[in-house]
Amino acid sequence: MNFLESIRVSLRALRANKLRSILTMLGIIIGVAAVIAMVGIGKGTTNSITSQIKGLGSNLLIVTPGQTNSGGVTGALGTSNTLDMEDITKVQAAGPAVKMVAPASGKAVQVVFGAKNTSTSMTGTTDKYAQIRNTSMKVGRFLSARDIDSNARVVVLGSTVAQSLFGADQVSAVGKTIKLDNVLFQVIGVLASQGSSGSSNNDDMVLVPITTAQTRLIGNKYVKQIFIEAVSADLMQTAENEVSVALRRAHRLQTGQPDDFTIMSQADILATMKGVTQTMTMLLGGIAAISLLVGGIGIMNIMLVSVTERTREIGIRKAIGAKERDILLQFLIEAIVLSLVGGIVGMFLGWGGSNLVGKAMKISVGISPTSIFIAFGFSAMIGIMFGVIPARTAAGMNPIEALRYE
Repeated sequence: MNFLESIRVSLRALRANKLRSILTMLGIIIGVAAVIAMVGIGKGTTNSITSQIKGLGSNLLIVTPGQTNSGGVTGALGTSNTLDMEDITKVQAAGPAVKMVAPASGKAVQVVFGAKNTSTSMTGTTDKYAQIRNTSMKVGRFLSARDIDSNARVVVLGSTVAQSLFGADQVSAVGKTIKLDNVLFQVIGVLASQGSSGSSNNDDMVLVPITTAQTRLIGNKYVKQIFIEAVSADLMQTAENEVSVALRRAHRLQTGQPDDFTIMSQADILATMKGVTQTMTMLLGGIAAISLLVGGIGIMNIMLVSVTERTREIGIRKAIGAKERDILLQFLIEAIVLSLVGGIVGMFLGWGGSNLVGKAMKISVGISPTSIFIAFGFSAMIGIMFGVIPARTAAGMNPIEALRYE
């Protein structure tokens, strides 16, 4: 029997048990679809975060406090209180490469207007924040230097918060009085929609003068972040060095002592976020790939059942001259066809599913030919690996014993 004849015989056998063939392919279909969808969504998330971080500006530096250390246990970055408002003055005067500085300190707050309320994040900052973070207004105005100096109880709403409190008529929000953790504030503006940046949603936030935030909402003078705009992208390293020297001097750190703060550039943030998202993509893809192995085991089990059911057929074929390699090839082709067809269906389902999720998450899904090729190749390999045992079992049958089988 030639190769083409073996293919025809295998396809005829699969068509004779359509429902069984479809159910056998389900494991492969789900596995391939899951791998392609997870990798595509992961890559799309990475691309989305990358573009958002790049939108912060190529000449942005972010300073955060250092780590706490209690009883030998080291906390996460930013958990210690090593930055305050005096540091802002020092950083602003750090050197000619530093153009603009804006502190930020915040907490979660409950926002109430009439019968409506929502939980959001509050950030206390200064008038320079809007320029450094490329923030624009939808209606009203941003915080002013006078607001900062006078501890004014004024607030700028993110678009999501404004939508929650005032609905579609966000223009009417300006001038209204709302409560932040039971403290009255007057709305002076609503930010234009910005979307998310990394793990934070820039629309689901409110901005108040940092002096007001520290005295009325937070209860301390510490700063959690310092946003610094360098004069140009070419002077980023110079600005970072100037800021580092200024802060070490302000904190009276001796030579050899580690920094009690962390300075990150856009490139540092980008590298960190890419590393996290790529690790998550690999992890999710690996978990999804396990279902491919389960699908392969399913193919092997069903093929072994099929071999048992077709024992007399195998005996008859051997009795009339079929060779072991003909039987081996037939059953191996059946397993490969099941896995390949399942792989093709899984590719289309994975592509469609990832695009639906991408639309829901408002990200552009990144499905590369490489991920499709790997998933498809892996499904073919599974067909061969898990089809060998049933095929060898069928090929090794004694024709006399097979003919006796009832």
